[in-house]
This record gives sequence, structure tokens and C-alpha cells, in this order.
Amino acid sequence: MDIDIVWKPLWDVFAFLFRHLLIINCLLSIVIIFFQRKNPSSVWTWLLLLYFIPVVGFIFYLLIGGDMHKSRMFHTKEVEDQLHEAIRSQEASIRARVFQEESPHLKKYSDLIYYNLESAGAMLTDNNRVRIFTDGNEKFNALVEDMKQAREFIHIQYYIIKNDVLFQRISEVLIQKAREGVEIRILCDGMGGRFVSKRCWKKLHDCGIHTAVFFPPLLGPLNLRINYRNHRKIVVIDGLIGYVGGFNIGKEYIGLDDKFGYWRDTHLRMEGACVSDLQMRFILDWNYAARSNLLNEEDRYFRLPEEKLGSSQIQIISSGPDSNLQNVRNNYLRLINKAEKSIYIQTPYFIPDEAIYSALIVAAWSGVEVNIMIPCKPDHPFVYWATYSYIGDLVMAGARCYTYNNGFLHAKGLIVDEQVLCYGTANMDIRSFKLNFEVNAVVYDEREAEKMVEEFRKDLQVCTWITKDLYVSRGILIRFKEQICRLLSPLL
Repeated sequence: MDIDIVWKPLWDVFAFLFRHLLIINCLLSIVIIFFQRKNPSSVWTWLLLLYFIPVVGFIFYLLIGGDMHKSRMFHTKEVEDQLHEAIRSQEASIRARVFQEESPHLKKYSDLIYYNLESAGAMLTDNNRVRIFTDGNEKFNALVEDMKQAREFIHIQYYIIKNDVLFQRISEVLIQKAREGVEIRILCDGMGGRFVSKRCWKKLHDCGIHTAVFFPPLLGPLNLRINYRNHRKIVVIDGLIGYVGGFNIGKEYIGLDDKFGYWRDTHLRMEGACVSDLQMRFILDWNYAARSNLLNEEDRYFRLPEEKLGSSQIQIISSGPDSNLQNVRNNYLRLINKAEKSIYIQTPYFIPDEAIYSALIVAAWSGVEVNIMIPCKPDHPFVYWATYSYIGDLVMAGARCYTYNNGFLHAKGLIVDEQVLCYGTANMDIRSFKLNFEVNAVVYDEREAEKMVEEFRKDLQVCTWITKDLYVSRGILIRFKEQICRLLSPLL
């Protein structure tokens, strides 16, 4: 009897929805067409999904489709992301060509540098030193050692944190540093941090560690919103050392998950003036998630190096649904268009928008050596087969495309003409371009670009080259998967 009392109202709701499904679909169609500024291909995909698979389409739209409240959700954050006077000064230098005289090797990319200043407030910094990590154990060993040397603060931000052997190792160091009086802050995404229990967070908090969750779920561990995730991975230590890249915190990222095997990723460890820009990015995200204002302590968190560290010139660029401009995507696009000799791309998900896709096709047909590397195994099957479809078009245009066979490839970025690289957290897909909060480093340094190309070439030893013959010979089942997933690609 009690069960009937509980379930009857729910059944009545479901029955009402089914009876009025056509009306609901019509109303949703009106909302999609007239009230949300979506890409036309995305609009048609949603309409087809709503009318041909009405129940599933309706649920999918509730999960990942709506963005009517986006501007209000992120209004506060958008106000915080204003340009500083120092940026205006650098813009004036570029306009006066003083910048090109001081750094003539950057002349080719001065328009991109200026764009990043104007659109994203990204200062060009020099006197930076970069170290590239492609192995998770090496990256986290270095990170742990850097944290042990911290004297004032450690700021940590990851999309995914799992309470496993890796986080336990990191937590031990953080707890010890907190006891020594070092300020510790940990920020994670509401969906990516669902693997950590409240008990674990409480233990850290009781040890004096500050924690915050970006866009937390409304229904406890059940997070129904897939869009607007904070996909950034940033660590700043004492304002002197910064990390950014693709590794999250979980045992799979150090090769301890049998499903994925070896995890091939890319992360940058940076010292120098660019660390202040990573620090600013962390603080803005922290202020939004924790409803605080760390900028009141600005002098303590931002430092300039007192010695000569290196010659890398770097811009830290970020993008997300709080901005009308797709800054990371636009950097990818501009770099592709500026390529004269070569393009090297690594990405686990390759679902480009029309502009990126066309730019790569044109580059390949124009004689630019276009190299693209993707995983050989999917962690998200729909995304993988859509990726394979786009890769096929580029193969037929003359691009050299490869599948990485030694585990899972998660590296994210590109190198152009072995002169400049853009690596960080953003995949080469529409979700990273429009819906996720991302951060990348644009490094204008031929030596570092050449190192990254060398890593790419090492990876080729464990890759399969997708030749035209190999792609044409794929089976009917694969072709079917590609077509279905490509049709859904605007939603992925």
C-alpha cells in the first residue's frame, strides 16, 4: 500500500508527459529555434532527435541541451575577467611596432599575440622556463617534489580527482605542508570530483586545507548537467612554479588502470612571469566557486622572477561559456591558417567545427604537412567514431593521420612550423571550444616546439598510419558507426 502511495504520483507525472509529448516537443522546438543562439547544424540535430526519438531526445535535451540561463550563471565571473592597464600598455607597444623590434622572431605571430591581448587579456611574458612531461609518473613525481619545497601556498585545480592511490599520495604531502603553515587550496569540478567522498573532503578541511567545488551538483552525487564543466588543470606553487596540461588525478593517469594501459598525455611545468597568469586564472575560478575574493591578497600571490630563467615567451589563454569568444579555438584556427610548412596535432577527441575542419583541409591541399594523432581505443565510443569520420576526410585530402597503439592518447595541442606550440586542457572538439572552461599555454619558442615535435615523432613508433587504402577498406559496420556518430557530432 505504501509503495502505491509513493509510485502513483510519479506514474501520473510520466503518463501526463507521454500524453502531451507532442506539445512538449513543439515547445522545446520553439525554444531551440527562437530563444537560443545555436549553430544551425546543432539546431537541426536537436530537432531530428526530438521528433524521431522523442523520449530519449527530451531526456538528452534536459541533460546537455539547455543554455538559457548561461549568461546569468556566469555574469559575476565575466565581470571579473576584465583587462588590466598593463595589457593596454603592451597593446600600444605592438601598435607602435616596438614589440617587433625587441622580438623580431615573433613578427609572424604578432597578430595572434595582439588578438590574445584584446580578446582574452593574455599578457605576453618572457623570461620563462618550460619543462615538458609526457609520462604521468614523471609529472606527478616532479609535482610532489615541488610541493614538498613549498613555503607559502599551493593552489591545485583539476577537472577530475579520484580518491585512489595517487590522490592519497598527494594528500599526504598536502596535509604535512598544511601542518607547516603552508596555505593549501584545492578546486575541482562538480562532476569530475564526484569520485571523492564528503568524508575525504572533511578530513582535508580538518587539517586546514581549503576546498571548493566548481558548479556542484544539485542532487548530491547525481549530477544531471553535463555542460559547463571546468576542464582546467592548474597547479601554482608559491607563485613561482606552475603546471598546466592534460593529466588529472587518478590512477589511470599513471598507467595503473588495465582498461587504458599506458596513459600518454602532455603537461607543462613552467617557471617565470607566466606563472602569474596561471595564478590569476586559478584565483578567478576559486573566487567564483568559493564565493570569496583572493584578489584582496594580490601582492602575496603574484611574483616576478628575480633571476634569468629562460627565453620562452608565453601567453596563457583561457576560454569558456562565460565568454562570447572561443579563445582557445580561435588560437588553434589562427595557428593552422598561419602554417607554412607543418602542423602537428594530438587530441583524444577530434570533432572540429566547420572553420577548423576547412582550415585543415585547405592546409593539406596546399602542401602543408598536416599530421594528426588520435587514440586507437575509445573511452567514449560515440565521440571516437565521430572522430574517425573526420579523420577519414583529412586522410583523403592528403593529411597524415595516425592512431596511437601504446595505451591511451590524451595529449591536447598542436605545433606549427616547429616554431610555436599551443598545449593545455582543450581537446580539438566543439565541447572544449564552446561548453567547457579550458586553459592553454601558447609558447613562442622554437626549441620547445622542436622538443614537442620530437615527442610526436617518438610516438609514431607505436602508431598505425591510417593510409587511404586502410581507411577505404574499413567494414560496413564501422562506416555505419561513423555516419550515425557524425550526425550526432554537434551534440557531443
